[in-house]
This record gives sequence, C-alpha cells and structure tokens, in this order.
Amino acid sequence: MPAQAPTSARSAYHPSQIEGDERILHALNRFTFGPRPGDLEAVRTMGLDRWFDQQLHPAAIEQAQLNARLAEYPAMQLNSEQLLYRMPSNAVIREALAGKVPVPEQGTLHAVYENQMFRVAEKKQEKQNEVPATKSAQASAAAMNTGAAMSPNGAAAKLLSSLDADGEDARPANAMAGATAPSGLEPSRIAALLALPSQQRIRRLSAMQPAEFDELFKSLRGPQRAALMAGLSPEMKETVGGLENPQRTVTEEVIAQRLTRDIYSNAQLQEVMTDFWFNHFNVYLSKNEAMPYYLVSYERDAIRPHALGKFEDLLEATAHSPAMLLYLDNAESIGPDSRAAERAKMNAAPNTGNPKKAQEGLNENYARELMELHTLGVNGGYTQADVIQVARILTGWTVDRPQRGGGFEFNPNRHEPGTKKALGKKFKENGEGEGRELLHFLATRPATAQFVSRKLAVRFVSDEPPESLVKHLAKSYLSSGGDIAAVLKTMFHSPEFWSTAIYRAKVKTPLEYVVSAARTSNADITNLRPLANALREMGMPLYGAIPPTGYKWDASDWISTEALVNRMNFALSLAANRLPGISTTWSPKDSQPIVTEPNPQSEESRLEGILISGAVSHSTRSAVLEQFAAQNTSGQAAQPQPRAQSMPVSASRPPAPAATEKQDQLLAGLLLGSPEFQRR
Repeated sequence: MPAQAPTSARSAYHPSQIEGDERILHALNRFTFGPRPGDLEAVRTMGLDRWFDQQLHPAAIEQAQLNARLAEYPAMQLNSEQLLYRMPSNAVIREALAGKVPVPEQGTLHAVYENQMFRVAEKKQEKQNEVPATKSAQASAAAMNTGAAMSPNGAAAKLLSSLDADGEDARPANAMAGATAPSGLEPSRIAALLALPSQQRIRRLSAMQPAEFDELFKSLRGPQRAALMAGLSPEMKETVGGLENPQRTVTEEVIAQRLTRDIYSNAQLQEVMTDFWFNHFNVYLSKNEAMPYYLVSYERDAIRPHALGKFEDLLEATAHSPAMLLYLDNAESIGPDSRAAERAKMNAAPNTGNPKKAQEGLNENYARELMELHTLGVNGGYTQADVIQVARILTGWTVDRPQRGGGFEFNPNRHEPGTKKALGKKFKENGEGEGRELLHFLATRPATAQFVSRKLAVRFVSDEPPESLVKHLAKSYLSSGGDIAAVLKTMFHSPEFWSTAIYRAKVKTPLEYVVSAARTSNADITNLRPLANALREMGMPLYGAIPPTGYKWDASDWISTEALVNRMNFALSLAANRLPGISTTWSPKDSQPIVTEPNPQSEESRLEGILISGAVSHSTRSAVLEQFAAQNTSGQAAQPQPRAQSMPVSASRPPAPAATEKQDQLLAGLLLGSPEFQRR
C-alpha cells in the first residue's frame, strides 16, 4: 500500500467580517456614545437591524428619563431674544446703563439687571486707574444713578413692597447708589437665610443690595451653597444664577444640557450626528457676548432637527442662523454697489464734513467656508473669483439687532445688485432667492457628495477610509437627494463597515471618551461641571473650537503623553467618586451570586465584562493588575478584604465592605483608562 503524503495542519479560521456579539458592540461603539449596562442584551433581543432602523427615526424613541433631566434647564427652551432678556449679557447691561434698553420694573428680573449694572459700573471704575479717586468715584456713582433712574415709578420700591408681608428689611429704591461691600456677613444672617422656605429665600436674595449679594456668595462654602439651592425649582435655580452671573449661567446650561443629551438620550444616533454636524458647521462659543445665546437655538433648531434629514435642509438652516452669520461675519457684509455702500460713501465724502471712513463692505469669510468646509471641500473646484461672487450673492443676509437676540434678516439695501456668475452658473438678481438658489446648487454637487461622504466615513469607519466605501456613500447621497439617513444606512450595510480590521481601531475623542465613561459606569450625575472641566483639560471644551474647521476626528490630534495622563486621571477620579455631584457603584447587585471570594483577579474579570463588554488583551490585564498591586503597596488604596462566605442567589447580601469597594474603584478606574476602552 503506497504511503500517504503527510497532511499539513489546518490554519485557524480568521473571519474578515465582525461576527456575533462583537458585531453589536461595534455598532454601539460607532453609532452611539458607547453602550450603557444592558444595551448589548437589549440589542441582541431586538435584533441589530431593527435597532439601527429605530435609531434612524428618533421621534419615535421613548425619552422620559432624558426629558425629566432636561426640565432642569427651562431657559434652554427660550428663543435668543427671550433668553437675552431673561439672562442679560454684559452687552445688554451696558446698553441698559446707557439708557438704550429698558430695565424690568419689578420682581427678581429687576434685581438681575440691577446686580449686573452694579458690577459693570464697578469694573469700569476699576479700569479708570489713571483718574483721581474722587473723580472716579463720582463717575461710578453717576453711572449707577443712571441705571437706577431707568427704573420707572420707583421699580425697586415696587419690588420691596411685595416683600413687606414677609417682614424683610426694605431694599432702598436706589439700591445701587452708594452701595459698598459690607465688611462681612454674620453667620447668623447666613443661617437665617438658608432656613427660609424656598420662595422667601429667592425674595430675600432679590432684595439684597448688589454688593451684599456678592459678599454673600463669596463667603458661602460648598455645603452652604448646596443648602441655599436645596428645594428650589429649576426656575428658581436659574433665578439665582441670573442674580449671580446671567451670562455665565447661560454658558453653563448650554454645556450641561448638551452633556445630558449625550449621556442619557435613547436616540443616540441623533446625538452623535448632532455632534458631527455641529463640528462640520462649527461656531465658536466665545466669538462675542451674544454667541452663547444664539448657540442655544443654533444647535436646538438648526442642527438637531435636521441631523438625520436632508443635507440641503441642514445647509439652509445653518446659513440662515444668526450664530453662523455672526461667527463668519456675513452679517457685516455689504455689497460694493449696494444702496448701503453708496450711502456710506456719501457720508464719508470730504464735502460732508463727516470724517467717518467708508465701511469696508464685502466680507468673504462665510462664502469661502461655505464652499471649502461646508459643501465642496478644499479641492472642490472653486476659485478666488468664485469666493467673491458667492460673497456678493450672500450680501444682505444679516441679523436683526444682534445684541438683543434678533433673528435672521434679509436687508435689500445691503444686497449687491445685478447678475452674478459663480462656479460656472449664472445667478440672476433675485434678492434672498439668489442665496437659496446657491445653497441648492452647492448641496447637489458631486463634489459635495464626495466631501460629506468622506467626512462621515472618517467619523464612523476609519481615519483613512477605503475609497470604495466613500464612492458608495457618495452615490447614495446623490441618488437620495442628499438624504443623510440613506447614506448612513448604506454605510451600515457595507462590508467595509464590518471589516475586522477596523474593530476597536478608532481612538475616541475626549468628548467620546468622557461621555462613554459616564455611560458605561452608569454614573448618577447631578452636577455636569466636572465633565465639562475634564473636556477642557483634555483640550476639547464643548463649543470651544475657535477655527471654523472645528475639531478633528482622527487620532493624531488626541494622542500624546499628556492627553493619556489626563484621561487616566479622569478615569480614576470618576471611578473613585472624587468628582462632585457624580457617583458610581461597583459592588455587585444583590441579584448577582458570589461564586468565589472576591480578589483582584476575579474582580478585574467581573469589571472587565461590565466596562469593556469584551476581552482585553493579556498585556492590558497584566498591566491593570500590576498597577493595582503597586497602588496598594504604596498605600494609595486599601488592602482588599475577603467577603463572608458565598451565599446563594436568593439569600440577602450584606453591604460590600468599604475596602472591597475601594478595590473595585481602583480596578474600574484602571480599566476605564485602558487602551481597549479608549478605542471604539
């Protein structure tokens, strides 16, 4: 019998496509801000395709928990004009001091204005160092008296009349005039204030002189500040914020409600896409004093409702937004041959005796970024001549009373007359209609389809996405008329998206990292400031990108030694409950059986399944346990103590020993800082 040829060992099977639960985890990590406990099981039960289709239709998703949390920020539902009236910016206050803005006659809103007028006048006095002290004081007193004089019919007195029933000390009708900082508030007075019922507490704060109010808030300690806010309704809390610093309160609430949505919304794909499109159509929070107020409606009304709709509708909404027109200066643009330009030339003519210079006129900033960053891309085939013509088309697109929160306005006097030719197309004179025609033209260009598709592929697939995928997405964009949901569906069903080569290959941005850590740890959050601070320390403050390019999605901007240290410090602080107003619990729930007495190895394995929902590498696991041992040896963590004997599931479980919880906190923090968690 002939000898058989030796058979070679069969090579191990390595699939090219993500399979099983990893497929669900991949979708959760790319289309959400990271899975929360139970998400994997929920999607497995529902079916991945059905889950994704549900995410494409956010209006049908239940949001009771999110809405309850967003109710803490009632001012975020106001339009820009209402918001600037309720929470006046420093610019509004300066106009109030000049008599250009009416001051509310009574109530807490009157006190908000009066407090801010006092502070603005005080800062102005501090800057007048070169003026003799007596003259400076006189000027400050005059400015403060001007503010009080704008209160018709003794507005402050009207405010106080409503407080007499509570037996409060009357606040002088001119509370600002001659007000000086008190030498100190007696502890008994602070205690009496904190003991008042909530409504009376607000009335007392509103009745304080500005200097006394500021002295109070400087002297309050953490527990006292908490006691002051205890029992207050969301509207009352906003009142306190307005009395203390209305502009800062608006900024903090804008950031807080955004983080609330990112962490708690069940319509995660909508929030991820809102983040994507805000970055694509970036505006900078601190461009001017009105920008935080406009930014509220910009994201709420222009970005989020269109995040999964038609790109052209989104482009139209951002182009008409005061936030965009102010950020990229189109609100100031004037056609060179417009009626406004002719009038400016006449006013600047030498024979008029008016030394005022003619206004510069045409501003090209928005026109350039509209093509380079919003639609065609830097290689989209436009020239400098096209930029000029597009800028001419968009003259007259401005903002009505920007310091007061006015909306979009088309001003025909500023609009450049005549036919324009841009990108090879003629645009006949048609006022605002020229701009709308231009936006439609740009939204339907193949270059726009290619540019937008590539950015989406970078965000969701890879820093260097396959050209085959980009072309496939662009084709879907054009055939669907720029339907964003259709493009995402094409991506979801493409083989490139499910390639094993991209599984956990994308580095999280700081926002993705912080929000995913809050979600996976199931943290109970009542104070979002620590998360906002962490983002600032990691170099990605919300709404803080100064250039119109926004933040980048690729790893190169977010990987450095300092960045990794900041992430690890945040992870350890979050896990150990060292962030005020944020708490986590790592001990097993009562329903979970104890199989063995807990030790670092078993607890690391348990937490690994909770936080990362998949195996970490052997090197990561070893590094976590080694670092844990080093921390214990150095005395920075308590030595873990074994629990009592194992109990059946049905038995009641005693509270976990403090040492065991500290052990879990350290292990959880190290896992949250691991390479596997920092990638998605």
